[in-house]
Amino acid sequence: MIQIEGLTKRFGKMEALKGITFEVEKGSVFGFVGPNGAGKSTTMSILATLMAPTSGKAYVGGYDVTKDPKKIRKQIGYMPDFFGVYDNLKAEEYLNFYASTYGISQAERMKIIPQLLELVNLSHKKDSYVDTLSRGMKQRLGLARSLVHNPEVLLLDEPASGLDPRARIELREILKELRSMGKTIIISSHILPELAELSDVIGIIEEGQMVTIGNVDQIYRQLQGHKQLKIAVLDREHELIQHLKAKTYIQGVYQENGYILADYLGQDEEQIKLLQELVQANFPILTFSEVEGNLEQIFLEITRGVGS
Repeated sequence: MIQIEGLTKRFGKMEALKGITFEVEKGSVFGFVGPNGAGKSTTMSILATLMAPTSGKAYVGGYDVTKDPKKIRKQIGYMPDFFGVYDNLKAEEYLNFYASTYGISQAERMKIIPQLLELVNLSHKKDSYVDTLSRGMKQRLGLARSLVHNPEVLLLDEPASGLDPRARIELREILKELRSMGKTIIISSHILPELAELSDVIGIIEEGQMVTIGNVDQIYRQLQGHKQLKIAVLDREHELIQHLKAKTYIQGVYQENGYILADYLGQDEEQIKLLQELVQANFPILTFSEVEGNLEQIFLEITRGVGS
């Protein structure tokens, strides 16, 4: 649905995008992750046909962003990282105004606006003025605005920025609903854990370079040292530690909060064999599990040294 090939963007001597390439399949969610200034918003603006690339290609639904901008704009719903609202309009009037700019008839607008307000949980605020809404409500109203013409593709640039935890959860649930409706979504954030649960594929960008692309499990496995076994035994701890240290696929063994932690570099099959071996050796196992890597630490490891 979305294809980007060797995309670059320069602002004078500053190169915001350095030949990035990636694809987003139809009906999938692509989590676009990177620190502020990494190039996320620039990429979104190019896909939204608001900015021309310096070189490279970008396609949405098979249309070239530089050659067919009008066709692309009919397919996309764009929610920028910061958008203006008309404070003297009520929520329902706000959506009615934007729907009219897409040439949607009054009769059709009367049908879709209540549906959109219900989708973003703002039906009870339809007669409230925009300036009285909380930040979270304004974000949800902005999302509804991007949906008034029923686009196939959603470009959501930092939609959860500045929201409190409750508002983030509400927004995430709405995005899950949109995903179930078959929308193709690119959603950006500078926080990796924020997108891990929602995204089919995650792309990490740093200083205009696409550092890595894959699902969360694939990104975990790119970094050795982020796979760790957590073991607890009733007794014989010292003996178990020595047993683990003798394994070539165990890089380090530690004790923490009553558990034995082992940095594990083997495959899943070897992990199963290790457990069987410990049971056969009559170690009184209480816990044997794999500790999930810290997503924020993984992000720092992946981006370390980029651009230096």
